[in-house]
Amino acid sequence: MQLLHLVMGGRVKDPRGLEFADLNDIDLVGVFPSYAQAEDAWRAHAQRTVDDAEMKYVIVHLHKLLEPDLPEMD
Repeated sequence: MQLLHLVMGGRVKDPRGLEFADLNDIDLVGVFPSYAQAEDAWRAHAQRTVDDAEMKYVIVHLHKLLEPDLPEMD
């Protein structure tokens, strides 16, 4: 089974939350076949913006959205 992960980021309204300020300005880094690859991409992008508290990158577990009834595998 393929476990897809999306890495994306952008400016958030509140650094403690995940509400993005402008959905037209989202940085779609890519879709990755494993959590480890997604984490590497996330880390690289997050470290570039570490001094900007309003910039946030996240990993979205696409496989959990596509097939929510499957058991946990990561």
